Amino acid sequence: MLFSDRRAAGRALARELLERVPTLPGERPIVLAIPRGGVPVGAEVATALGASLDVFVARKLGAPGREELGIGAVAPGGVRVLDWELIAQLRVSASYIDEVSARERVELERRLAQFRGARAPLDVAGRAVILVDDGLATGVTARVALAALAAQSPARLIFAAPVCSREGSALIASDAVTVVCAATPENFYGVGAWYEDFEQLTDADVLAVLGIW
Repeated sequence: MLFSDRRAAGRALARELLERVPTLPGERPIVLAIPRGGVPVGAEVATALGASLDVFVARKLGAPGREELGIGAVAPGGVRVLDWELIAQLRVSASYIDEVSARERVELERRLAQFRGARAPLDVAGRAVILVDDGLATGVTARVALAALAAQSPARLIFAAPVCSREGSALIASDAVTVVCAATPENFYGVGAWYEDFEQLTDADVLAVLGIW
């Protein structure tokens, strides 16, 4: 499957969600999109479900010299998840982990201020919550975001993405979270490989999408 862009991918994902969980529109769902790429996807899902839309900021901790490879991630509330097996394999030092964690927490706070400002986050307690991104590779960023959300007692917690690696899906599902993907290819290659248009988004792009809600 090849999506033309993130909006088309979001529409495909919404159809998959409605097929898998047809009761969702009646459950007062909340869609939380991981910026930047997850926001246009999440907007389409929220429209299809008649759901509220907000952002949920989580930041990947990139490996030394390989920032695209996540050795962990951080989320609001001081939540951090680390991939200790990968850390040991790459021989990542404790000082590096502390350094990259501090740097990504600064960026996390900047994005929260940029995308939400003084607006309070949506109250997810007792609600059906769908965390959306534009793809799932290792699953480490999604996992830390889901851990932070689970602590807020949602009635239902779903992770949804247009394209997911099989390994990432299995990792998220192992935490007893429902995972919904429009495509789970055998040979994953990377999230961007499944989009015709995978242009990197700016803060202004995210704000433009959020501005209609």
